Amino acid sequence: MTESLADRVKFDANGLVPAIIQDFDTGEILMMGYMNDESLRLTEQTGKTHFYSRSRNKLWLKGETSGHVQHVKGIFIDCDGDTILVKATQAVAACHTGYKSCFFRRWCPQSQSWVEEGVKVFEPDQVYSR
Repeated sequence: MTESLADRVKFDANGLVPAIIQDFDTGEILMMGYMNDESLRLTEQTGKTHFYSRSRNKLWLKGETSGHVQHVKGIFIDCDGDTILVKATQAVAACHTGYKSCFFRRWCPQSQSWVEEGVKVFEPDQVYSR
């Protein structure tokens, strides 16, 4: 009997599982989103990441507006099966604010403030106002 991709995934009470997206080449964490069974299947079938938006209550393809898609290189689950890791190549940037990674701020205990360390690679107004 063949096992499906989602067979070992433990979705939460809302049918969702956290999905961490990691740059295939550099290992940098690009973003985190949620997937349901359908978005996980679409990710596998299309080779591009799909997520479930909790705020909009709908499926979405990463890059559907910006063109900044993620090409899947591998899908992994953690030892408990309750978190997914997707290794992908990222077109342009993962963050809608213009940074390559959504994790572009680092906490600095000395100054008790957030420091921007990421590289901004596009201006959101030029991409999302189309």
